[in-house]
Amino acid sequence: MSVRTVGVFSKPHVPAAHELVPRLIGWLNERGIALRLDGETAVYAGTPETGIARKEVPEGCDLAIVLGGDGTLLSAARAVASRGIPILAVNLGGLGFLTSIPIGDLFPTLERALAGPHKYSRRRMLTVTHRRGGETLTTLRALNDVVIAGSAIARIVDLEAWAGDSFVCGYKADGLIISTPTGSTAYSLSAGGPIVYPTVNAICLTPICPHTLTNRPLILPSDAPIRIVSRQGESCYLTVDGQVGTPLEGGDEVICATGDFDVMLIPPPNRTFFDVLREKLKWGER
Repeated sequence: MSVRTVGVFSKPHVPAAHELVPRLIGWLNERGIALRLDGETAVYAGTPETGIARKEVPEGCDLAIVLGGDGTLLSAARAVASRGIPILAVNLGGLGFLTSIPIGDLFPTLERALAGPHKYSRRRMLTVTHRRGGETLTTLRALNDVVIAGSAIARIVDLEAWAGDSFVCGYKADGLIISTPTGSTAYSLSAGGPIVYPTVNAICLTPICPHTLTNRPLILPSDAPIRIVSRQGESCYLTVDGQVGTPLEGGDEVICATGDFDVMLIPPPNRTFFDVLREKLKWGER
């Protein structure tokens, strides 16, 4: 991988970043690598005037560095989207399941990434289309999940789910999570969904507090688009990766299809997915 320009995304209000970002910038400058900084990173660098909008950071970049938590990575992944730019994600947040590279491993991992070919953890995104009356209103991308839930307090949503041309079932629940394998360890897991290995070609439907006891999490192949139809008169809300969204009306459709591109994460050195499970989720401990 020939790296000439690096884009940096940072989580706001992280004390450690005030020391880390200037070190990172100096390290990259010594190697003749140009930088594109989002607004938060520019603040840490002491040059807020150089910050640019996140959606513009990946332009012309060969590598993206994320300094923060999983939320920062999700935002960066949507910005990078189909550009095919590898992401090196460093944990400056809390749990940091996706941003699993610790600060101490940043520079050794970055050195290896610049030195030559690197093994990536490829994560497929969902393309999420919101349609009303046959017209496309919004198209979004999700790395973790899509959530449809009530927009009023303690309201049950009434939805029907289709996989391709096949009717799956109706859902009366607090909400429904359509999760990628990457997102299976996020909201879906908290709602009782299964953990899915990140590279499995699957989509998981997890109802949130279903009104019917027979509604259970369902894993479907990713080659058929998932279509969710709102059957209720009152509005509900579509949320993508917990960060962006739009209100839905009765009869609206949300179509979730596997994208034709991958997000390429640079994995932590000498650590497998199961190592991260045991460390972050205390997997298998009593």
